[in-house]
Amino acid sequence: MSRIRIFDDRDVVKSIEMEIIMKPKQRQAAILEYLQQHGKTSVDNLACQFVTTGTTIRKDLTLLEEEGAVIRTYGGVVLTRDEGDQPIDRKTHINTAKKRRIAEAAARLINDGDSLIFDAGSTVLQIVPYLAQFNNITVMTNSLTIVNELVELNNDQTILMPGGTYRKNSASFHGSLAEAAFPRFSFDKLFIGADGVDLNAGVTTFNELHGVSQAMCKAAQQLILLVDSSKFGRKSPNVVCDLTAVDILITDRGISQEYLAALRAKGIQVLLVDETDE
Repeated sequence: MSRIRIFDDRDVVKSIEMEIIMKPKQRQAAILEYLQQHGKTSVDNLACQFVTTGTTIRKDLTLLEEEGAVIRTYGGVVLTRDEGDQPIDRKTHINTAKKRRIAEAAARLINDGDSLIFDAGSTVLQIVPYLAQFNNITVMTNSLTIVNELVELNNDQTILMPGGTYRKNSASFHGSLAEAAFPRFSFDKLFIGADGVDLNAGVTTFNELHGVSQAMCKAAQQLILLVDSSKFGRKSPNVVCDLTAVDILITDRGISQEYLAALRAKGIQVLLVDETDE
């Protein structure tokens, strides 16, 4: 067991649980999430944050550096310029329990016979297992990962995919062909995630190929935004839509009261799910 640098008894117990539960891939994804929020940091600080040893953190950073995700500096580490846009398989390990709770709440908004759009986000992906209970549904998505999960379900469903250029980082299709596909249909609901939610900028993403997300927004009668509370107050470079386009937002109770009030003042229905320890 790693050396613990926290002194409150309850915190020690919680920290031990974190050390046992968090797998290397989860910890590496969480390190990248931490760097997105805090910028440059030291090995010692990361070891404290994740309740492990400096040796373990250095191994994590070595792997992340080999992947091109971070740059090691003397005594510390920073993200590479483009690492805000993380691969989908890494995103799935960040705030997983919160995403599952959010997805469960999102599934309660679905009915038999619905036509749905799913974007390629890691939170939206968590909805797929809950779709097994519904019949006569149509799901259109640009995500190959989501399609691979959908075909495993034993229910009455129609799956639609746009054409386009395959983007390995997000395992999804983008470009003019994908953007042109969505306006040909009319959908009941769009479930979409985000890299950041800013009260002024709106719903934002690191993905420069965000035109397909904008096309999705225009093709659905109801836009349902799924984000965990870490995304609030963060502004990524590319704007998907204004917050006035959002009908329902589902997040966890980690959201600040100020942000919650501001979102509701914009006419957004905000649904809160309980937080859980990863």
